[in-house]
Amino acid sequence: MSTLLTASELVAAYSTGEISPVEATEAALRSIEERDGECNAFCLVDPEVARDGAKASETRWREGNPIGSLDGVPTSIKDMFLTQGWPTLRGSTCIDRDQPWDVDSPVTARLRENGLVLLGKTTTPELAWKGVTDNALTGVTRNPWNPAKTPGGSSGGSAAAVAAGMGELSVGTDGGGSVRIPASFCGIVGLKPTYGRIPLYPASPFGALSHAGPMARSVSDVALMLDVLALPDHRDPAALEPPLGAYREAVRRDVRGLYAAFSPTLGWATVDPEVRRIVTEAVTALDEAGLRVEEADPGFGDPREAFDVLWSAGAAQWLNTFPPGAEAKIDPGLRKVWEKGRTYSAADYLDANAERASLGILMGEFHTRFDVLITPTVAVPPFEAGFDVPPGSGMTGWPDWTPFTYPFNMTQQPAISVPAGFTADGLPVGLQIVGPRHSDDLVLAVARLVEEVRPWPTDRPAGR
Repeated sequence: MSTLLTASELVAAYSTGEISPVEATEAALRSIEERDGECNAFCLVDPEVARDGAKASETRWREGNPIGSLDGVPTSIKDMFLTQGWPTLRGSTCIDRDQPWDVDSPVTARLRENGLVLLGKTTTPELAWKGVTDNALTGVTRNPWNPAKTPGGSSGGSAAAVAAGMGELSVGTDGGGSVRIPASFCGIVGLKPTYGRIPLYPASPFGALSHAGPMARSVSDVALMLDVLALPDHRDPAALEPPLGAYREAVRRDVRGLYAAFSPTLGWATVDPEVRRIVTEAVTALDEAGLRVEEADPGFGDPREAFDVLWSAGAAQWLNTFPPGAEAKIDPGLRKVWEKGRTYSAADYLDANAERASLGILMGEFHTRFDVLITPTVAVPPFEAGFDVPPGSGMTGWPDWTPFTYPFNMTQQPAISVPAGFTADGLPVGLQIVGPRHSDDLVLAVARLVEEVRPWPTDRPAGR
């Protein structure tokens, strides 16, 4: 069977008996065996656990008693989520593998409770600190569309796995774009929902910047996964109440006639001309389809300085708990973040948090005039793997090429990346849709319209 079916298509085939969860899982495991040597998307694969989960799901489907809307769908988990029975090393050589791993994070617990088949854990840069995926523990992760290119990050392993057909679904984390960046680079759909929509445990040192998000090959699959992941968990005091309706239904909402602002630069970002052209063409198609699009900037300047304070202070707080000698072993770029974070005072942090709040208020006012904001997801196309910034660009850090993602971690708004087109070199480019806080359903529905007006090819990189 093809490993490029969507989760929705798989579940429909399970219900008729055309395909079984065991067959789907074996196909995913074969794909991992064939593709992952090239992509390096997984840091752990557990065929025994996957097969046991698939057999149990097959029995439930045969008896007509699936335990969830995604029961039996092969899925991976970024190696930032605690997973009972599997180590969570977070891409670091400084975390002891030989310790009890007896707790599931809320994300992992919800996946198990809903019958999804867990294939393994996906790669991340150390502590998920940057926008590409490589580390001293597992090496360089590569883009399945072109292995010479990066898949982005920090959820690059998850994006590469989904794009290459190594499982239909994955879950990533997003503190500055880490779901949306690799979704754009790998040509899949990645959602950063409203802060607190998906419960987290343990609490992230990056605080209110941190989100978890579903990653899939279709908007409908992301909606189905959000229905699972948004279920409550008492271990997260910031978690929102359960949603009133099902996202799998809300995604079908007709959004024609709503008002969208298109901001190709946010008023200050430098964008690759080809990326801008591709996204502009997709936005034009949306306008022609009935979404009322007006070019308008939201009206804020680059919040990079405040983001850096929040990001590096959180990293320093986490790294301060690492064992002696860690400073010499961690990623050199992360070491610089640690050193920078140590220089900030509590007043610096509170000032940055106040700027974050002000930005959220500004965007709240902006959304009284526009239902959604549309931007490119990333300012550049996928670049060479093994580099933190595009070689020869003169950039000094990953936020230089991700100006469209980190501001909306600061505002805690839902934001989704959906494929918009290809570069002349055949590399994916993503379009980002941002909505008001708590409008995850609206963001999904607009993304579904993008999918309709810019159909993504069925000949995915795994089929090459």
